[in-house]
Amino acid sequence: MIGIGFHDRHLTDQEIESTLKSGLASVDVQNKKILVIIPDRTRTAPIPKFFRLLHRLLNGSVAKLDYLVALGTHTPLSDSEMNELVGITAEERRTIFKEVTLHNHLWERKETFTTLGTITADEIREIASEAVQKVGSDVGLVKDLSVTINRLVLDYDILLICGPTFPHEVVGFSGGNKYFFPGISGPEVINYSHWLGAVISSYKIIGTMDTPVRRVINRAASMINSQKLCCSLVVDGDQLSGVYFGTPEEAYQAAAELSSQIHIKWVDQPYKRVLSVMPKMYDDIWTGAKGMYKMEPVIADGGEVVIYAPHIDEISYTHGELLDEIGYHVAEYFLKQWDRFKEYPGGVLAHSTHCRGMGQYDAETGVESPRIKVTLATGIPEARCRQLGLGYIDPAQINPETWEDQGDGCLLVRKAGEILYRLKP
Repeated sequence: MIGIGFHDRHLTDQEIESTLKSGLASVDVQNKKILVIIPDRTRTAPIPKFFRLLHRLLNGSVAKLDYLVALGTHTPLSDSEMNELVGITAEERRTIFKEVTLHNHLWERKETFTTLGTITADEIREIASEAVQKVGSDVGLVKDLSVTINRLVLDYDILLICGPTFPHEVVGFSGGNKYFFPGISGPEVINYSHWLGAVISSYKIIGTMDTPVRRVINRAASMINSQKLCCSLVVDGDQLSGVYFGTPEEAYQAAAELSSQIHIKWVDQPYKRVLSVMPKMYDDIWTGAKGMYKMEPVIADGGEVVIYAPHIDEISYTHGELLDEIGYHVAEYFLKQWDRFKEYPGGVLAHSTHCRGMGQYDAETGVESPRIKVTLATGIPEARCRQLGLGYIDPAQINPETWEDQGDGCLLVRKAGEILYRLKP
């Protein structure tokens, strides 16, 4: 593994290029077909810089250099959005980069996928033993798991992941093989991995390097026969603090270790109210709920997180209808009524409980007791928020600049969604 990283300074352009150049030099790329897997617009990363660097370093020596956006189940990008993602103009795409194909991961089409194999129920039981011991095996945790993935991976000699690593609510830290699963995977691993993470809880998983969910996706990725490489980035604001090139497992480990130093902010005491100001790269609550995930550990019992995003007017462009059916609830609400909810996709159930947070549900009385309150200050109407089980504030009534003036116990996070807040031990 080749890499460089610092917790107290940013990398120079020369250091970035030198690291990438050394990493590529360690691999036989001559006449190889390379598929670069990159994040979508919901992740902060200098993808335009790496798009041009890779083209300059590889063009002329490789047989093919294409890109696939790891959308998971996010909304596919238009041509203009794709150009913006990689930092090129429409004219450059037609001329300088005319040999490069930019692919969306078309997750909604069955023909997108190929089946690599099966993770057996026995393997799953061992990997997920922590969650199984907690809630039992009859809530969708122990089963044969079909591993399907975008069939484009079969058409290339080398699969190169290029993207950032941050604390993540489902898998612990993003990056590495997560760009395969769930990034370009079929629904089976997406739904299973998210539900497994939800049962363990985001509260426990987020910011942890080795998790049962990480082990599931690493096992699934081991079934990919093409050579797998990873360029893991550690972003600090609009700069890079680390670049690591190697196998997905090696590069992820190094990047997560640095991310844990840069992207986790330790505080002395919990807050009663937090205002999470969501940047416009989050365009629905499916992605914007990161303003809850990253803040949940430092919100006092009975406290409140307010997701402030006047630009958001939809719960989920992909899963909104299902979320309208089930609402937002703590995990026990689903676990103690499993027969009622077992047919819903695990990824949807997971988003619901991740956003609602920790809490209890009494099946005899039907009383649900979330630990904290989650309130939306968005363009989503009040009636819909209430129906979903979330609070509502008119965003016009909020002035972020005066939020912290309300008194002790209020925190303003100006760009929420990527930095994880934790209480000091």
